[in-house]
Amino acid sequence: MMHEAVTVTVPGAIIALLIAAATGATLWWMMHPPATRVDRIAAEAESELERLVGSIIVVFSPEIDSAHMMALAVKLARGERSNLMAVYVIEVPYTLPPDAQMEVEERSALDALGAAETIASRVGVDLTTETIKARSTSQAVLDIAKREKAQVLIMGSYREDRYVGAPLGRTIEEIAANAKCDVLIGIEGKHGSLLGEDVFTQLGPTDEDNNLL
Repeated sequence: MMHEAVTVTVPGAIIALLIAAATGATLWWMMHPPATRVDRIAAEAESELERLVGSIIVVFSPEIDSAHMMALAVKLARGERSNLMAVYVIEVPYTLPPDAQMEVEERSALDALGAAETIASRVGVDLTTETIKARSTSQAVLDIAKREKAQVLIMGSYREDRYVGAPLGRTIEEIAANAKCDVLIGIEGKHGSLLGEDVFTQLGPTDEDNNLL
């Protein structure tokens, strides 16, 4: 039995390769469908959230009352498994040594950070605390944000004097203007509920959270 020789021409080989490439590309496309616009938006939002929420620092000082922001901070930290830190800055006047004893301010720091620890412990969030003595509150906050590679600084509002229309305190403005991360400033509304004390009772760990923690 005689076999006929198969002749391969250059044009035929090129056509065969093109057909094989087209077939392969079609199969790859079927197995890897392009992401929809919704998928792309969700992926970008998730990436942005991971960038924004990594290390969270809540700032306290005699001029910055952030007690009402702790509920929001622990909620963010719990949801994103983020590191949470609370710092209290005591500004030491130049008339005193840098490490001068300031009993009233130090007691206020203990009270504020103790309350922050209580709030965090209610929902099983680990919180580290630190009291800092510095000549400038704003510079101390900026330095610790850099040291801890903070992604978010959270501060409560402080208004100079007692006038409702007064601007935010100079310290907060300086931090917001110079921080190399996002700054969240919370002003507790008269009829709001997100930052109020009542929200603390709603942040107890659920069964699902207990399984994840």
